[in-house]
Amino acid sequence: MHADNATQLKPAHFSDEEWQLRVQLADFYHLVDFLGWTEMIFNHISARLPGPAHHYLVNPFGLNYYEVTPENLLKVDLDGNLVEPSPYPANPAGFALHSAIHGARPDVHCIVHTHTSPVSAITLKQDGFHHDDFYGAQLFGRVGYHDFEGITLFADEKERMIASLGDKHVLALRNHGIAVCEKDIPNAFMLLWTVQRAAEIQYHAGCLPGSNITLADSIKSRCSGLAAGLIRDDSFAIKLFDATVRKMNRAKQLGMCL
Repeated sequence: MHADNATQLKPAHFSDEEWQLRVQLADFYHLVDFLGWTEMIFNHISARLPGPAHHYLVNPFGLNYYEVTPENLLKVDLDGNLVEPSPYPANPAGFALHSAIHGARPDVHCIVHTHTSPVSAITLKQDGFHHDDFYGAQLFGRVGYHDFEGITLFADEKERMIASLGDKHVLALRNHGIAVCEKDIPNAFMLLWTVQRAAEIQYHAGCLPGSNITLADSIKSRCSGLAAGLIRDDSFAIKLFDATVRKMNRAKQLGMCL
């Protein structure tokens, strides 16, 4: 639909900084759709806008991810109220999760929530994520777990979600899905990709007979520490994000799917 958001002209009422964030966030939505990580019209990705007001951008509820554009992204406050008029509503299930994290974690500027089959299957298991494969080891000590309380609609769950997340950047929502939060959009995408790959490999390994090779905690810890540094290295995250956007745009131009 929008093969290259960067070519769109900026509407006059948006600052350059806000428009760049809108373009990047719309690309993130399109990437999640392109990679097959969507859940129909549900789930959400948010990006915090600069400034003290704690406003953030989120998708209009009812649109497919490929229908999200830089212009139609909603600007909301921490209570989920529209800051600027829009013909679209926001998804009320997103307010408790996103507003809780944006309000409590000044280091977090992007939050993404998904329900892919491998991720949801892992969160259903008592042991959660294992850390004995290449991607799972990168998440060792970096995943918080939050017990299922039903659909996240109610403000009283916010404090418990924040306590479950702590200072981590991955929150496994038990019996549900995942929330990944990072300092910006490219870093959130890179961490989400790592979580998704860890879930896929654990899922497939569980289908095979025989015991898994177990890694020592010292190896897991070393791998996790190195990965955290790489994921937060802007050159790694931006390169991955931009390259995947180029791959998506090329596929669209050629009429291909992944």
